Amino acid sequence: MIQRIQTFFLLIVAFLAGVLPFFLNLWVTVDGAEVYAQNEVWVSIAFYVAAILAVVSILLYKNRQNQFVVNRLNMILNLFLLGFFVYRSLSLSGEAVVSEKGIGMLIPVFSIVFLVLANRAIKKDEDLVKSVDRLR
Repeated sequence: MIQRIQTFFLLIVAFLAGVLPFFLNLWVTVDGAEVYAQNEVWVSIAFYVAAILAVVSILLYKNRQNQFVVNRLNMILNLFLLGFFVYRSLSLSGEAVVSEKGIGMLIPVFSIVFLVLANRAIKKDEDLVKSVDRLR
């Protein structure tokens, strides 16, 4: 259902994970070359999977419990992406590979925030349906 707020949040997550990492640089190397998601195969696959999970979650609007679980899986995937970016930018000593962090490294953070907001809205819908069933 398009009119629900969690659909809007999930569309934002699909846009963040499916489009932005390929236009915003993730980091800049010592040579001055900007690294985008398409330059790193596993990173681009993880971003595509996160976008696909968001779209699948939108399509699961009739089954709120499954939608909630798919959003949780998407949050875990974004946490792994965030952990990879933190590892990549902080564990390498000095100016070895990552010279400057890009704005694209924050995409998993924003995705997690919007997924949490979507899960809160799904939980509110589920509670509303349960309260209506109680009155019958």
